[in-house]
Amino acid sequence: MEIIFHGQSCIQITADNGKSLLVDPFLSGNPLSKSNPSDIRTDYVLLTHAHQDHILDAADISKANGAPIVAIPELAAYMSWQGAETIGMNMGGTVDLGFAKATMIPAFHSSGIVLDDEQRIVYGGMPAGFVIEVDGKRILHAGDTCLFSDMALIGKRSKPDIAFIPIGGHFTMGPEDALQAAEWYGAEHVVPIHYDTFPPIHQDAGAFVESLRGLGLKGQVVEPGSKVDLSAWK
Repeated sequence: MEIIFHGQSCIQITADNGKSLLVDPFLSGNPLSKSNPSDIRTDYVLLTHAHQDHILDAADISKANGAPIVAIPELAAYMSWQGAETIGMNMGGTVDLGFAKATMIPAFHSSGIVLDDEQRIVYGGMPAGFVIEVDGKRILHAGDTCLFSDMALIGKRSKPDIAFIPIGGHFTMGPEDALQAAEWYGAEHVVPIHYDTFPPIHQDAGAFVESLRGLGLKGQVVEPGSKVDLSAWK
């Protein structure tokens, strides 16, 4: 398995059989991204919620790859209107993608598409995260969220091997709450996401990872465009 962090909240998981899924593609509008949407090859696109820094390149990547978009029904409908093939699912549901299974888990956040020219907001459905099973491992993507106590239940039930957790603050939980989330999710390996892309969410990811050690957890700071070091799994 290979996991690439493309920046902000975008991760790409490639299974041993070469099949791939992409979560929350925000590449063309991300000043820290090293990836070009036209270079992405994937079989599915998963979306946690409808904010632009999670869906900006979703429709284009989906159509270019013939890769269905998996999202909550309202967001799936919106993406279908952009010409993408979609698979609508809802909280607690699981979709079988053949090489992977994705279960939608709760996140506490907002979700809407702001159409500035029309001064209108399109409701994007409830925000979410995913627990993704690939090659015998469970990968948790928390989505954009604040801290909430059911993270402990999610961790107990899903037993993730690795968790991608937002630490930026301002729009999501910050490092202190993210440490509690990491403990509740119970993943031995944690990768911070959703930080440094814009000034309001600047954080010291290295300090966060260092703090994880006090909880008996392992953390990695992964630069945009780089692979997650999975050697610790072996």
